[in-house]
Amino acid sequence: MMNHRSLALAVCAGAVLALSACSTPPGALTKDGQYVSVVHSLNWTNGVTGKRDGARSSWPLAGLRDHEEAFPLAQIKQCDEAGACAFGIMRAHRTVSTWSHVPGGIKLDLVLDIEIDRSGRARQPGFNTAMKIPADVAALRWNGEVKRSFMLVFGQVQHVDFDYGISFDVCALRYDAEGQALDVCDILYL
Repeated sequence: MMNHRSLALAVCAGAVLALSACSTPPGALTKDGQYVSVVHSLNWTNGVTGKRDGARSSWPLAGLRDHEEAFPLAQIKQCDEAGACAFGIMRAHRTVSTWSHVPGGIKLDLVLDIEIDRSGRARQPGFNTAMKIPADVAALRWNGEVKRSFMLVFGQVQHVDFDYGISFDVCALRYDAEGQALDVCDILYL
């Protein structure tokens, strides 16, 4: 049986390996020998703490054709002027169907589906999770979708707002052959 220290070391070693794999993005070379990654973030106001929350990730462009990503379940809250509040569980899923290089950036065909309901379940390889609003609490129900082609100039963030304080940011950045970022995507880590 593994003790806590051994487990912590194993987790840290795994994280270092994962980070080092991300430092030099593979594939998607431009004609200048640069690599391209797409950074995006889904943000919302946490229904429990009232603070901004979100999930930010970066993916090498070469691996994004027909790529899907499920964001973590989140609790959303909306209160009326009298102070009565309703809650919902947000499930969000992003799919990139195609991409191509364009002068000064990339074109990215993306679909972002967001659903808010009384309950939510996420099933992914390695873990399953579920959240539910109690039956005696008012529940939110809402669906939103973005289906469009983003023309991403390297280093410039595109922003999309949704209902309930939910927002989505996406940006493309280049790396040189040594893995050094040539652009900055001003998308917060939350």
